[in-house]
Amino acid sequence: MFFKQSDDALINQALNGSERGWNKLVKRYENVVYTYALKMTGNQADAMDLMQETFISVCNSLHQFKGNSSFKTWLMSLAHYRCVDFYRRKQLDRDGEKNVEHLVSVDSWSQPCGEHEVQQSRAEVVKLLMQLPFEQKLVVELKMFQQLTFEQIAEQLGGSVNTVKSQFYSALSKLKRSIESEENAA
Repeated sequence: MFFKQSDDALINQALNGSERGWNKLVKRYENVVYTYALKMTGNQADAMDLMQETFISVCNSLHQFKGNSSFKTWLMSLAHYRCVDFYRRKQLDRDGEKNVEHLVSVDSWSQPCGEHEVQQSRAEVVKLLMQLPFEQKLVVELKMFQQLTFEQIAEQLGGSVNTVKSQFYSALSKLKRSIESEENAA
């Protein structure tokens, strides 16, 4: 197909019972939701579960989507609530060591050197993010990886722009100190 269907067209198709429309909508956003969940949990299995739970929520409440924001913003707010639920149900290790080991698969050792280094760097970033409080980690994820504006993040989280900025810059400061302390220890 030479053109990409809009989210609104796919939503309408899904609401009218089109399995193809629903599948295209899921396919379009499944990687975004999975990546978000992975960065928030640091565990592939938990991220997969959260992605599935998010799309079940979307399926059950798609008829309630009014289009006041973009579909992606609405979807990511559902993913956010699933992650909050996850944190309520399960206490994660504060050091993140046990969760990070799942990010680098056994097969990565047989990959070319450059790919292994990229995976190792990603694991280190996730490890540092896991050390942040949940609210700060969330803001960093939305700003840096989802590339939302401070205004969009505040809207999604139901807070003020100044609070979001404060959490973001505080998180960056903590990350910087962690990186510096690791460099000094090496």
